[in-house]
Amino acid sequence: MREFFRKLVHIIFGLGIAALIQFTPTSIALPLLMIGTFAGIVFRDALVRGYRIPLISDLIDNLERENVRPGKGALYFALSSLFCLVIFEKEVVVPAIVALSVLDGAATLVGYYYGKHPIVFGKTAEGTVAGVLLTFFALLPLVSPVQAVVSAVIAGVVELFSPVDDNLTIPVFVCVALTLMAG
Repeated sequence: MREFFRKLVHIIFGLGIAALIQFTPTSIALPLLMIGTFAGIVFRDALVRGYRIPLISDLIDNLERENVRPGKGALYFALSSLFCLVIFEKEVVVPAIVALSVLDGAATLVGYYYGKHPIVFGKTAEGTVAGVLLTFFALLPLVSPVQAVVSAVIAGVVELFSPVDDNLTIPVFVCVALTLMAG
């Protein structure tokens, strides 16, 4: 049940960032994302040093995987979102963040609960296929069907094989793909 709530928070957190970027001017979204990321770094440092922070410590205690630095995934998610917003056009950043939110959450949950066929690094075919399909449908309101297919497949492949945390890499790869398809 812990993994379910952990990934639910991941999906909500990511879709919240995507909504912030989609529905506010970049001149507002960027400073808000920077402030949130900086606050996250400060909170993470305090947690690593052993301090208890109301609400945040409870979330970490109940949602974080064991033997992982507290808040690592959320910090990497925020940093990749911030990086993408600075480097790429808003029109490709929003779908990239949606792709990370949906694909990573869905692939993990389906793989965790229903996965029977391991592919690589403990990830399953069932999780990957479900993640790609759900991401495709989540992207359809934002991009063309071809862009949605390409983005979902790229996100799925990066999630499977990224040598570093996929919270860092999925948005960047999807932004690059969407930028190349637009040009």
